[in-house]
Amino acid sequence: MLRSAYDWTMKFASHEHALWALFFVAFIESSVFPIPPDILLIPMILACREKAWKIAAVCTLGSVLGGLAGYGIGFYLFEQFGRPIFEFYGKLDKFEDFQAMYNEWGAWVVAMAGLTPFPYKVITIASGVTALNIGTFVIASILSRGARFFIEAWLLWYFGDPIREFIEKYLGILITGGFVVLFGGFVAVKFLM
Repeated sequence: MLRSAYDWTMKFASHEHALWALFFVAFIESSVFPIPPDILLIPMILACREKAWKIAAVCTLGSVLGGLAGYGIGFYLFEQFGRPIFEFYGKLDKFEDFQAMYNEWGAWVVAMAGLTPFPYKVITIASGVTALNIGTFVIASILSRGARFFIEAWLLWYFGDPIREFIEKYLGILITGGFVVLFGGFVAVKFLM
């Protein structure tokens, strides 16, 4: 089953609408979807290494715009739902302390989440909830998400065939490891926030 999904993804990676699909996946991953865009980014670059930089740029653009959507979710829905809950339980002052701390370190928090497998949507929504400066959020998102996707693109472009052979040889282990990292990110969110 994994092999057929991998083969389908490799075939789809060279499809004329693959860039739009990558943009869409990167967009929704940054605001609501749990699967990272690397699932499409990697095979797309391996299938068409000469477009590595264009693919990374599309992924970055989709991710940053999706991050802005996540920011909007946190910013606009907090006033309607979050604030009344904190007020009801008498915890609004605790939230304000968290907000002050988050906004002091927000650029670093966004940058860390943008570079790592940590669920980025959590940070985009939290940035909106805490009203992190939007300029700071956008710059940190562009730099961190861009660095992540362009470094991946460069590695795949430079080491293409050996990486492809490695992925194909250890596909099951890599997928399992990817799910462990993804699950670990969600567990980290639960215990850190």
